[in-house]
Amino acid sequence: MTLAHVVVVAVAVAWYLQRLRRRPGAGSSAAARARRLRSPLVRLADLVGIQTARGRQANQWAAGAMGEEATAGRLKPLARAGWTVLHDRALPTGNANVDHLLVSPGGVVIVLDSKKWSARWPLKAESGRLMHGNRDVTRRLDGIRHEARTVACVLGCPAIPLVSMEGAPLVGGELVLDGIRIVPADRTVPVLRSLARRHRAVGEHPGQRAARLFKPYRRK
Repeated sequence: MTLAHVVVVAVAVAWYLQRLRRRPGAGSSAAARARRLRSPLVRLADLVGIQTARGRQANQWAAGAMGEEATAGRLKPLARAGWTVLHDRALPTGNANVDHLLVSPGGVVIVLDSKKWSARWPLKAESGRLMHGNRDVTRRLDGIRHEARTVACVLGCPAIPLVSMEGAPLVGGELVLDGIRIVPADRTVPVLRSLARRHRAVGEHPGQRAARLFKPYRRK
């Protein structure tokens, strides 16, 4: 890659991150993390084509922000159909956030995690482990497991964990590991609608409580 190409890429990334800074919502906290990692020295290294650990981390967070924003775009038809659709919401305790928190018109609560991983390697479940190519990435599901349990506890009703995967192809079409379902990004909305049909909430509809109790995420 020539220096001119590096400059163009750096400017494009900076423009995208600035755009997210001005508009809170899906992906905003991931974009903020990328900005914090991309210090002036890291930006300078990027410009001259030098890869740094912080630069790679910043790129990963920026890619995550783009994935969350793409998922938010896919979820717009559900919001128009009467779903409660909340993006980038903080858990009441700790420093964690929920990428997308959804409540169907029937009161089914779903915690949706957006992931954007490299398409170079397939994703598969093998002997109870989640493998991205030859790399064990099982621990990367710990976050959504914790988020779903916390949401269920706060709202006093079940919360279904679901992962929307963009990039990495899923062996078998979709995966289920330890109760966590992983689906391709372009199948997310049909799967959400299917879950809403197969499950029904009991008691008070939790949509308004979810919007009130889970505030927009601000890193502490």
